[in-house]
Amino acid sequence: MRSPVGKHFRSVAGQVFVLQVAIVVLLATGALIALLLQSRHDVDREARNRSVAVAETFAHSLGLQGALKTPHPSTILQPLAESTRKDAGVDFIVVMDTNGIRYSHPKPDRIGKRFVGTIAPSLAGHTYTESVNGPLGQEIQAVVPVKAADGKVVGLVSAGLTVKNVSGVVDRQLPVILLAIATGLALATGGTALISRRLRRQTHGLGTHEMTRMYEHHDAVLHAVREGVVITDGDGRLLLANDEAKRLLGLPEGAEGRYIGDVPGLDRRMSDLLLSGRVATDEVLEAGDRLLVVNQRPTHTRGRAEGSAVTIRDSTEMRILTSRAETARRRLKLLYDAGVDIGTTLDVVRTAEELAAVAVPRFADYVTVDLADSVLDGDEPGPGADMRRTAVSGIRSDHPLYPRGRLIDFLPSTPQARGYGTGEAELVPDLSDAPGWQAQDPPRAREIIDFGIHSLIAAPLTARGVVLGVVNFWRSQKPEPFDDDELSLAEELVARAAVSMDNARRYTREHALAVTLQTSLLPRALPEQSAVDVAHFYLPAQSGVGGDWFDVIPLSGSRVALVVGDVVGHGLHAAATMGRLRTAVHNFSSLDLPPEEILARLDDLVQRIDHDADDAADPGGGVLGATCLYAVYDPVSRLCTVARAGHLPPLLVAPDGRTEFVELPAGPPLGLGGMPFETAELYLAEGSQLVLYTDGLVEERTRDIGEGLELLRAALSHPDRDPQESCRAVLDRLLPARPTDDVALLIARTRTLGADRVAQWEVPFEPSEVGTVRNAAARQLDAWGLSELGFSTELILSELITNALRHGSGPVRVRLLYDHALTCEVWDGSSTAPHLRYAATTDEGGRGLFLVAQLSEHWGTRYTPEGKVIWAEQSLPGAPGNPPDTAESALAAFLDVEPL
Repeated sequence: MRSPVGKHFRSVAGQVFVLQVAIVVLLATGALIALLLQSRHDVDREARNRSVAVAETFAHSLGLQGALKTPHPSTILQPLAESTRKDAGVDFIVVMDTNGIRYSHPKPDRIGKRFVGTIAPSLAGHTYTESVNGPLGQEIQAVVPVKAADGKVVGLVSAGLTVKNVSGVVDRQLPVILLAIATGLALATGGTALISRRLRRQTHGLGTHEMTRMYEHHDAVLHAVREGVVITDGDGRLLLANDEAKRLLGLPEGAEGRYIGDVPGLDRRMSDLLLSGRVATDEVLEAGDRLLVVNQRPTHTRGRAEGSAVTIRDSTEMRILTSRAETARRRLKLLYDAGVDIGTTLDVVRTAEELAAVAVPRFADYVTVDLADSVLDGDEPGPGADMRRTAVSGIRSDHPLYPRGRLIDFLPSTPQARGYGTGEAELVPDLSDAPGWQAQDPPRAREIIDFGIHSLIAAPLTARGVVLGVVNFWRSQKPEPFDDDELSLAEELVARAAVSMDNARRYTREHALAVTLQTSLLPRALPEQSAVDVAHFYLPAQSGVGGDWFDVIPLSGSRVALVVGDVVGHGLHAAATMGRLRTAVHNFSSLDLPPEEILARLDDLVQRIDHDADDAADPGGGVLGATCLYAVYDPVSRLCTVARAGHLPPLLVAPDGRTEFVELPAGPPLGLGGMPFETAELYLAEGSQLVLYTDGLVEERTRDIGEGLELLRAALSHPDRDPQESCRAVLDRLLPARPTDDVALLIARTRTLGADRVAQWEVPFEPSEVGTVRNAAARQLDAWGLSELGFSTELILSELITNALRHGSGPVRVRLLYDHALTCEVWDGSSTAPHLRYAATTDEGGRGLFLVAQLSEHWGTRYTPEGKVIWAEQSLPGAPGNPPDTAESALAAFLDVEPL
């Protein structure tokens, strides 16, 4: 009889059971050996570590070095070492001198004898561990140096364990290890038995013959069905493909077992799907000339994903429907991208380039955009306007089409001219059979046809009823010409772009008008003055002209006013408001008003502008906000008076290189009203630089205003530069590539009018002193070489001093300034304003100021906290527009006599 056990072992389940038990036993044996080796290694390492720790602790203990210095160290160290050895759990602690003579040992008879082991590394200051055959047997010991305060080794300490004790630890652990292995082996054997039983249950006890018959039936059914079946494994290999799958996919013989990516003839999209392993449900794929519907599901052998099962159906009849759907999808995608990519800026040329770029190569091989020449300047085009090629885009750059920038006068027979005139797009299927198009330029037309371009769509750019130009779509690569469906797509694409093009054209027109207006309102050249050396810079924002402005205004007494301002907003309104404010500043400055009063009058003006705009129901006519900084510098006293209305403070660069932002009362922006403006007075050394700027220079999106101010300070920390060099340094450091706000910068380096150019006299309040001052002034003019002005100057001084003594109050002071002109100033303590009047023929007086006005180029009055100053300015001899006989001519006209 055959044994039942033998029968079980001859079955697949029995053989698997025996194999698994053998593997478990082998693994358990290997694990036991590895654990024993690892345990011994760990115990040995632990012994060395403990020896080092005990030796170092004892070597650094208090009193050890003192005991080594005593006449009999063993008396102290032997009991201490033994006590420490027992507490630390080591077999010995030996203290020795630098010659290796022991002071302590568990065996007292070993005291005074030489230490067994290596001490040279420790004498060099290192810790050394080793295994030696010592007095206690085979020992693992560590030798540690005892170092004095100066680092010198004065003794050695050794501690360690015997190998017998170390092995004992391992032996005590071995039963635990064996028990754990035995338990694991029992569990593994039981688990293997359970798995074997489950395997027998899953195979239903079938033998090899039954399994073979089952495979044959499965194979017959698999290859008989008219649906492709493919099975892959987790490594991307083709495990099985039935006959239908091989036919549909064009698989060669021997494809099974190969990596899917290496199977020749397999469509790339199909191989990508098979390798991805993702779930696919009725997914349509194009493989060669077939349209396949694919379903794919991952297989879960033994509970985990190890491949995919794929079924394939032939659905070639769906090709036409899918092709149409794909074409519609591409067209929708093209129109969507056109809406996103065209019109990103308000620039006509850039918009044309975006239109040309978005259509190549998805719709046409070459695209050219021809715009009426006036459109580029922002104007509306007229009928029959010449067109300029604004944008060209194509799949190749060596095409024979007209280049960008070419001005083209299309003939009436061309589709471009007809489309521009009628506003209707035209399709030319065959350019070689289009004589009207070829008549434009026959040699170039032949080059275009020879190049391979064979079909054209000319679509006019029409926006808001105005034709701006023509867009030409050229085809060369596809052999078939454009059709009617593509003509409608071109019309829709161009219609969407035309609105963006017209917006860019309107913006270009407004921007050009604003730039023209602002250029006319800003100072074209700074006036002549000698108080400061000036450098200036202005740059409008890329998005539109704003309201930043600056000015340098000469004042009486060789003084100069430095002004910078900022009107909120962009466009024509901001530029016009800036012009109104600048004109007002000039008018107020001519009255010689102090800075705080000028800002107060500007504030009133802005309030009136806003009030007028409210009354006119014009929301865009008011001033949204404006700031201003006004500074007056006197080169005689070196006094600079500054006031600001909501503007950034100026930066002062001293001659020694110190930079600081001037502390000024802030003042509200112009137009708020209700609060007075305050001034600050600065005494500036000669060569100081006063820097006025707007916020567009120091503030932008990538940095805050604090960082910008520090960059401005760093750029100007070189006092040896002249204003022009300082201006360039500031722009190199702070000017953004595309400023979003206007940038205005004004740098003024101060000069002084030296004492040799200033003459001043105190006038006693007596009419008889007029002659004395007049004579002194004549002598000063002789010293300056201005004798030609002596006669007129004496007359001016006589009249002004006499008026001060007669109508004013003391004290009276006279000052002559020799600068780019000769200025006569008479100071008195009265605030009474002088008035120019025309005396009648019977009047005995009243001609004084009239005479002053005739003899001088300019005259006027300015008020001071102590009174007023009446000044008169005369051009120097030889100056342009000042002939030598000016004074005499004026006097002759005044006396109504013929000049001699």
